[in-house]
Amino acid sequence: MPGDKNKTFVLRVDARTMEALDAWAEDEFRSINGQLQWIIADALRRSGRLKKSRPRAGAASVPSGCAGVSDSVKTPADAEDSTHPELNQK
Repeated sequence: MPGDKNKTFVLRVDARTMEALDAWAEDEFRSINGQLQWIIADALRRSGRLKKSRPRAGAASVPSGCAGVSDSVKTPADAEDSTHPELNQK
């Protein structure tokens, strides 16, 4: 799509890795896609291959390279915890 800055690709992972990724994403209140973007951006920054970008004024803290992730990220206020139903009171 013209003007679209995000790239799409297929990633195959084994079931055990997917389960661990799903649990990690849920712990962090992210979608699996958002968690993968965060993991990749973090690894790129740590390796020095992706420079830290300066945050825009008023912008939420989102790892560099994860623009648009906030749409799919659950916040603690929006998420329901199935393992601790007593925390789901709103």
